Amino acid sequence: MARRLVRFYYDIGSPYSYIAAHRIEELAAARGVEVTWRPLLLGGVFRAAGNTMPAAVPARGRYMLTDLQRWASHAHIPFRFSSSFPHNTLLAMRVLTAADADELIPLSLALFRATWADDRDIGDPAVIADVLGDRAEALMGKAREVGTKNRLRATTDAAVAAGAFGAPTFVVGDALYWGNDRLEWALDAARDR
Repeated sequence: MARRLVRFYYDIGSPYSYIAAHRIEELAAARGVEVTWRPLLLGGVFRAAGNTMPAAVPARGRYMLTDLQRWASHAHIPFRFSSSFPHNTLLAMRVLTAADADELIPLSLALFRATWADDRDIGDPAVIADVLGDRAEALMGKAREVGTKNRLRATTDAAVAAGAFGAPTFVVGDALYWGNDRLEWALDAARDR
């Protein structure tokens, strides 16, 4: 039997990634599926795929706001659309790339919460430092290292090679599932491998 694994590619600047991040662990556990969290740089994915953010189309942007509110309400997740959107998440994603495996999920959720529940500007290094607390100095230092930059680039490239064109993206084996609304499908596919 193949390994029951979902690779979860996300960027803190993606509100749908925020919704998925709050749902994925509980849903995966119920299916006996393992999740690997993979921070990527959404701007790099957009450039490679020739894509743009959904809000660039005014009608789609208006719908997205309503849809996000519906998802947050349905999933009982605190949500406030960020007044600093779109975000420069380069430092945040490098920090997450530099994080130890055991702190990746809690730090990701804390940065998501700061952005999409508390309406803090995640592009501001002072906000990131505040969210990271006593880990700020070490992680922000590691975020500047060439190795960390290269790992984030490699993860972004791996997502693009798998077919990613946005976030969240879920990969099961060679199969790609895009969007928070496809999370259950990805988890079911992993469970049934």
